[in-house]
Amino acid sequence: MNGSRPVRVHSVLVAQSTPLTVGRRIITTGIRKQPQPGRVTVTTGGLDNDHVLNVKHHGGPDQAVYVYTTPDLDAWTEALGEPSEPGAFGENVVLDGLESAALGIGDRLEFHAPGGGTGLLLEVTAPRIPCATLAANMGDPQFVKRFARMRRPGAYTRVLRGGSIGAGDMVTYHPAAGAPTVGDTFDLWYDRTPSREFLTTLLEHPLGIRLRREVEERLAELN
Repeated sequence: MNGSRPVRVHSVLVAQSTPLTVGRRIITTGIRKQPQPGRVTVTTGGLDNDHVLNVKHHGGPDQAVYVYTTPDLDAWTEALGEPSEPGAFGENVVLDGLESAALGIGDRLEFHAPGGGTGLLLEVTAPRIPCATLAANMGDPQFVKRFARMRRPGAYTRVLRGGSIGAGDMVTYHPAAGAPTVGDTFDLWYDRTPSREFLTTLLEHPLGIRLRREVEERLAELN
């Protein structure tokens, strides 16, 4: 990928809190996101009116906006044999023209609203790791394993510059030099013997705080 490749916002999504049965429990979740008409304001805390309930694993400044892509959704449509619509995985923004696993940690996405001016600026910080809530939302107890095998995790991002966003906005993609990819970083969760070199290299990049803590713990285990 390079900065000249055209990228466009396909959808912008937020969620209200809704009940969901996870195993034998009923939880309240914000995973069921819906496309929004018009423009949505984005701050360092995320999208306005987007409800994040599980703050231990989701949300926060380093996971403020969850980005997925139309190639990711198209791959799921083929794999599942039914349409995967925007919001199916709890994403906030769906982009045309990129694939999430190929994004790099530290890559930046600069959004351009109609009429020009300074727009929203996001920085990639981590892959999304599947959980029981996602599996319950998909109606498949084995979906966590399936999501891992598909290797289309989507990317969490932090907000470097707030702004507004809407479907149809153009995006300039700024790759970070030498960045580990979201896909390679996603694989770390399933690798029992990661190399010290890879873990050390990861810490040189602007990881989200949860991912940084995981990498530091894995390094400590090697000592």
